[in-house]
Amino acid sequence: MLVMQVRKQTTGWLGYRNLGAAGLIVLNALSSVCCGEFSASWCVFVITGFYSNRLSTGLEYLKSAAELKLSWCSLAFEEMSVNYDDSIGVEVSSDSFWEVGNYKRTVKRIDDGHRLCSDLMNCLHERARIEKAYAQQLTEWARRWRQLVEKGPQYGTVEKAWVAVMSEAERVSELHLEVKASLMNEDFEKIKNWQKEAFHKQMMGGFKETKEAEDGFRKAQKPWAKKLKEVDAAKKAYHTACKEEKLATSRETNSKIDPSLNPEQLKKLQDKVEKCKQDVLKTKEKYEKSLKELDQSTPQYMENMEQVFEQCQQFEEKRLRFFREVLLEVQKHLDLSNLASYKNIYHDLEQSIKAADAVEDLRWFRANHGPGMSMNWPQFEEWSADLNRTLSRREKKKAADGVTLMGINQTGDQSLQNKHSSVSSYEKTQSYPTDWSDDESNNPFSSTDANGDSNPFEEDTTSGTEVRVRALYDYEGQEHDELSFKAGDELTKIEDEDEQGWCKGRLDDGQVGLYPANYVEAIQ
Repeated sequence: MLVMQVRKQTTGWLGYRNLGAAGLIVLNALSSVCCGEFSASWCVFVITGFYSNRLSTGLEYLKSAAELKLSWCSLAFEEMSVNYDDSIGVEVSSDSFWEVGNYKRTVKRIDDGHRLCSDLMNCLHERARIEKAYAQQLTEWARRWRQLVEKGPQYGTVEKAWVAVMSEAERVSELHLEVKASLMNEDFEKIKNWQKEAFHKQMMGGFKETKEAEDGFRKAQKPWAKKLKEVDAAKKAYHTACKEEKLATSRETNSKIDPSLNPEQLKKLQDKVEKCKQDVLKTKEKYEKSLKELDQSTPQYMENMEQVFEQCQQFEEKRLRFFREVLLEVQKHLDLSNLASYKNIYHDLEQSIKAADAVEDLRWFRANHGPGMSMNWPQFEEWSADLNRTLSRREKKKAADGVTLMGINQTGDQSLQNKHSSVSSYEKTQSYPTDWSDDESNNPFSSTDANGDSNPFEEDTTSGTEVRVRALYDYEGQEHDELSFKAGDELTKIEDEDEQGWCKGRLDDGQVGLYPANYVEAIQ
């Protein structure tokens, strides 16, 4: 009844769940031994004091509150102290390799080795994809910019130097494709074959090497683990006997000051103490004996474990040395700076750039598009039936390549130099006409009349087939008989391309003139 009352009152103080084993010991002691001499409020006072002050002052609460039943309360508190010490004396096993079962980390390293091989293969595979993508990007970049430079206004030796940069990209692209091939065909395959040879899968899963290491460690550890288990059991029995002896001694001591106990009860308590002491001696002897046997088997245990561990070390050493070897091969494949072909690329690029000569380019431009060009200066001409029509631009350019009408022409060597001194595409796409001043307004055979609209003597012959074309680039006519248009404009080609790369066409507004043939494309 007292226990129930105390439980109800302590619910508000500590909560029923917080009333642990030690608190129940106090309740049982107070309710069964004190025979109702203490009220429930007093018991709550004692329990609260115990939980508030722990072991240090808990006994003082009992002494100050219950002098008549001090011996029994002290006995109950002794039991509380023993149980409390048990709860805080739990040993935590170490993380040492020699602990039972801790060899599993060494065994797991074998499985990790197989996984690391797969990881390294995935790493190289990704790098190979990067090398391939980079090579493709270099090639595409070089192709696009080569076209832009060739169709652009740059000319002469500087154009060659610029194009050499694209040539470098193309050659480097080929080297990176070789790197990709080396990574996949050599390094990747080498790791794959080594992994297959080093790790052997079992039918039931796992690897043969892992199972062998597991079995070896288990076999080496089994005898020692068995003796360790016996030592733990003997240790537990010895400690339990010591606690029992301490408890019995405490009871026997407290019974001497309790006049209510008869001699028979005192004799039983003394016999209990004696028996506990004998149990302590027996369990201690057994504990020491089992510990001695464990110590004697430890050297053999360590030797067996070391042997199995060294086998695992040797297996791991092979993997580590193989990885080092493979990574050195990867380094050689990735390091292009040591390749003679790689060095030659940039040696050639440097020579091409240094070969660029501004003076030579300016001289070429002067001879082909500047004052160095030949000129058919106007002279007096007698009337002739052949002069009923004006020479077309095509005929004029043909004449300019040979002997002029006035007999004024450059020497053969100079003409040859002007023709072959540059590979610039600028001359092809945007060359200036050699008879530029023939069409001035003071020319009696000018292509414009008084109003500047048309030339009554110009031939208007067209080819048999007209083709619709679309402009690829903007073009601004350099002379009055050239058409001007924007990229995307459509016009009609009325004459095929001549040997100089010019076509005759008509805009939608009816204007007829010449334009560069490679500035347009046929509309499908």
